[in-house]
Amino acid sequence: MANVYLGLGSNLGDRRQNLAKALQLISKKAKVEKVSSIYETEPVGFKEQPFFLNAVCCISTELSPEQLLDLAKKIEADLGRIPSFKDAPRPVDIDILLYGDQIIKSQHLVIPHPRLTQRAFVLVPLAEIAPEVIHPESGKIVKELLADLEYSESVRKCAEARELMNVIEKEA
Repeated sequence: MANVYLGLGSNLGDRRQNLAKALQLISKKAKVEKVSSIYETEPVGFKEQPFFLNAVCCISTELSPEQLLDLAKKIEADLGRIPSFKDAPRPVDIDILLYGDQIIKSQHLVIPHPRLTQRAFVLVPLAEIAPEVIHPESGKIVKELLADLEYSESVRKCAEARELMNVIEKEA
């Protein structure tokens, strides 16, 4: 079983419900161990779009990284994501941030996520649930990566983790 950290985001439709549905679908194929609080964040890249809700979850899974990527893309499509331009608005986004201590660089998959160390909207919720996890490329722990980050986008906690965990527990 691998411990994997996933980043979840949504800025179209019912953002909280989109995150909850994504977690429900993930929980059918992997064990959701922890979920961060929900954070409202301003968009990065393409600024002319609604703010995001973001969270990070830790799962344990026997799925390979490639199988997990396929599952994430299927869930995104099932929840209404349509491929578009880079940083486009979307009902849901699921990114594989860390997969154990693996480093993967293929045409379709890069782990750790290539922009993980540059994004407060990922590092803040990741540091909440896994401050001591080591980034396999830099050798730094997550709370050090967050402390080193100079960021300008706002990251504001807007809901506790239990809101999303309750959804999963109801399904069990």
